[in-house]
Amino acid sequence: MRSYDITRVWGIPIRVNTSLLIFLPILAWLIGSGQQIELYAGFIEGLTGVGFDLARLRAGSTPWLIGIAAAVGLFGSVTLHELGHSWVALRYGIEIESITLWILGGIASLKTLPKEWNREFWIAIAGPVTSVLVAAVCYAGVLVAPPSLQVSRFVVGWLAVTNVTLAAFNLLPAFPMDGGRILRALLARSRPYGTATRTAARVGVGFAFLFAIVGVLQFQLMLLLLALFIYAAATTESRSVLLDELLDGITVADIMTRDPATISADATVDAFGAQLLRDRQPVHLVTDSEGSPLGVGTLDDIRTVRESERDTTAISAIMRDVPTVEASADAFDTLATLNQSGASSALVYEDGVFAGILTESDYAHAMTVRRGFQSGISG
Repeated sequence: MRSYDITRVWGIPIRVNTSLLIFLPILAWLIGSGQQIELYAGFIEGLTGVGFDLARLRAGSTPWLIGIAAAVGLFGSVTLHELGHSWVALRYGIEIESITLWILGGIASLKTLPKEWNREFWIAIAGPVTSVLVAAVCYAGVLVAPPSLQVSRFVVGWLAVTNVTLAAFNLLPAFPMDGGRILRALLARSRPYGTATRTAARVGVGFAFLFAIVGVLQFQLMLLLLALFIYAAATTESRSVLLDELLDGITVADIMTRDPATISADATVDAFGAQLLRDRQPVHLVTDSEGSPLGVGTLDDIRTVRESERDTTAISAIMRDVPTVEASADAFDTLATLNQSGASSALVYEDGVFAGILTESDYAHAMTVRRGFQSGISG
């Protein structure tokens, strides 16, 4: 789903995902309908001693006003939670790409994740601490609000309860939530970062299965969505850290293909297929008549052309325009950049001169070698 920039804070783009735009009206309806207002009013009164006139809160369109204000306030609270993470990260000199609000909360995307346990600990815990501070401010607001402001006092009280819940929920050690990152940071004090990540990820997967079971038994769609998110994020983070370890200290120049198989842009798709069979190279460099690189061609590109048209279609019509990278660039950082752009290959330049291509096969070969080398050392 798409995300839309709505504002900037400290230069950080604040984005709203389409899933949130769909969910907000549903959340407003859930809060403003049924017995929710009476339930929360009693809960807030029990915590603060401040009573409510339920007749006024239920009158006319007031419940819908409460629902809208509470729903918007909730995601305002989530934004502050993510800004708490971002503020500490900025203090450590870590750039924030964006903050995205979506159906399951918010995500602050850091350009680089700190591997120092203390930095990750403080960045992770800053979100829950911010939510507790917001809850304290809202709690004070309930106490000082005059009885005439029934709607405002109710919404502020609801936000106080919700922010405490938000902080507590995020502290569950279900990686990649805040509690999971705190767990990884504490584990990383006495063991390698990769080992700490895998342990925290396994705990996160365990919580994902627990949420899934409860979600099925209780027919809770949100718990099922949360379970899927935690499972996917935990396994992805674990794989990412493993890749980072395997590619540590390796540059693009170390793994790229320096003399790639080439094909002329004027050649037909049929001719390209025959050359793929002869060269046994899955990716070919496409060049112009002077031998200058234009892009790459793959077997998947051939499949996009009808068989009857392959003898008349030139490679230039189906080749891929791929990004360019420097040979001296870090291999792992380059892989992350390629993944973000949706590219699987790149043209490599060294001091402004074309030096070769970088493909998924190059990464696979490098990781196989490093994995085998590390296994041999440990054995």
